Amino acid sequence: MLFEGDITFHFGDESIAITGNTLLFFNPATPYSYEPLQPDTKGYFCVFKEEFFKESLRINLTDLPLFQPDAKPVYQLYGDSVTEIRSLFIKIKEEINSDYPYKYELIKSYVSELIYYALKLSPRKVKPRIADANSRITSVFMELLDRQFPIEALSHTFTCRTPADFADQLSIHVNYLNRALKKTTGKTTTEHITARWLAEAKALLRHTNWSIAEISQALGYEDQSHFSIFFKKQTQYSPSQFRNV
Repeated sequence: MLFEGDITFHFGDESIAITGNTLLFFNPATPYSYEPLQPDTKGYFCVFKEEFFKESLRINLTDLPLFQPDAKPVYQLYGDSVTEIRSLFIKIKEEINSDYPYKYELIKSYVSELIYYALKLSPRKVKPRIADANSRITSVFMELLDRQFPIEALSHTFTCRTPADFADQLSIHVNYLNRALKKTTGKTTTEHITARWLAEAKALLRHTNWSIAEISQALGYEDQSHFSIFFKKQTQYSPSQFRNV
């Protein structure tokens, strides 16, 4: 999205103040919201699914720094770059409203330009990845994990909660899964699961008016006390303390 004005963006449990012309990207696995700080704030949104680019980009979107779960891709724009980026959003809007039979191919091209433009501004480099067995296992595991979020209803259910659940889905031994993740990411299966559950818990505490009991239920805890113990162990705060900080 492109925003013009003063806004505070909330990514999961973090907040970033932006001003002027700013280009932002969001990962659907990371809850976000924003607060305009002045009445004349304006901008453009472009929402798409990864499947939209399956045959267009030579790299998976999930491999890009822009779309990593921990990414904060916020780019301040100046001079000619403002005009260039704004023109791409205007072209996308015009094509959406047109009757041109190949308009979605054009839109893919324009959005690709936005992505590659941001990559030029990104301090992190995109490294080609060799699709070995460990990388494939890690990729599928991360997809299974991220697919379960964000939580949007109290009736939310989880297919996988434990390392054994994920290993069963992948038809491999849990130790094999753990070794693959450790080799490719430096983290164990439990560490990945814990981090994702914690991020979602923080987001729900920050961005919903659900009670702590309801959040505990939505996260799959049968007993609220178990959720409170988990949360305090990871953050040093109780859920209620964190919500009020």
